[in-house]
Amino acid sequence: MKIGIGLPNQIRDVRPGVLPEWARRAEEAGFSTLGSVGRIAYPGVMDTVALAAAAGATSRIGLLSTVLLGPVWPALLVAKEAAGIDGVSGGRLTLGVGLGGRPDDFVVEGLGARGTGRRLDEDIEAYRKVWRGEVPDGCDNPLVPAGTREVPLLFGGGVPASFERVARSGRGYIGASLPPAMVGPAFEGVREAWLRAGRKGSPYLVAIAYFAVADPEAGTRAVHDYYTTAGPEAAGLLASTVRGGAEQIKEVVRAFEGLGADELVLNPTGDDLDEVARLAEIVL
Repeated sequence: MKIGIGLPNQIRDVRPGVLPEWARRAEEAGFSTLGSVGRIAYPGVMDTVALAAAAGATSRIGLLSTVLLGPVWPALLVAKEAAGIDGVSGGRLTLGVGLGGRPDDFVVEGLGARGTGRRLDEDIEAYRKVWRGEVPDGCDNPLVPAGTREVPLLFGGGVPASFERVARSGRGYIGASLPPAMVGPAFEGVREAWLRAGRKGSPYLVAIAYFAVADPEAGTRAVHDYYTTAGPEAAGLLASTVRGGAEQIKEVVRAFEGLGADELVLNPTGDDLDEVARLAEIVL
């Protein structure tokens, strides 16, 4: 199982200038991937900006959105942004896309929080048309340079429709920030949908988990703050998943490896640059 690390782009009041150096240190340490978190209505850095900064600061490490909230964006803008990040990174982007569950993230007029599954299915085809160089209705030119590749897609979501979307349109699946025992059934649901669809090979399965090496209590508070709008029960559950200290972090690595995850992205709970090296010492 590969081990990646998230960018601290959705830490409350993150210092944006930290992101390029975080990316450089992650690549030097040997992590497989840099992940980003998608959220609009929170005082962080937009995931596309964070990934672009990471692309410019690195040359080898993979880039993965975990996840970009597809339906809060106009589809053509997502496609163009993703193509640009993939291009400047030399083809290192995998676009992880989810529906979004917080009404306050839907800030674009006409793109509300209802009908997001249907919209995303339509958007996926729009992404691919852009990447193929087709000219959208109302435009005189393609939106991306010639030679743009089709960016690989992973999908999040915890319901059967999400698993079917993976089997129909994706390379794989990104699990939620939940305990391994709660993610396992989703992994199995994706595998079953993949088989029913007659897809060859296996879906690429990505797990995500929060970590805090130096200050687990502060990390727990930060995650609780991030999920407050989801309600006290959900915020408490998600905050309880923060892994603090070497033994807890190694335990979650073993648990997701046991579930057959292909990659685990460990998301930070603060923007202390030294956390990159602390985590690397434990898991790499």
